[in-house]
Amino acid sequence: MPETYWTVRWPDGAEERLYSPSSVVAELFEPGTSYPVEEFLTRARIAMERASNRVAAKYGFACSSAMAQLDSIETRITQFKDADGAEIACLAITQ
Repeated sequence: MPETYWTVRWPDGAEERLYSPSSVVAELFEPGTSYPVEEFLTRARIAMERASNRVAAKYGFACSSAMAQLDSIETRITQFKDADGAEIACLAITQ
């Protein structure tokens, strides 16, 4: 269950390195692909929940870091929800 970092470009052009305790993000995001805001949020929720569940299965407790990352994504994304045609690009996924 390797820690994984993924870099995204938000619709405002800012780039951010995000964290996952599992490589599950590579199952839901592809580097070089842009996602509409709502689709990105759905995929991020699935990825962070799966990552937290993998930690729980291995260690017996959910991953608070995955849930904190999801909270951060949800907070950041609110400013783009009403932006017509806004997309978030996955730039890279690294372990």
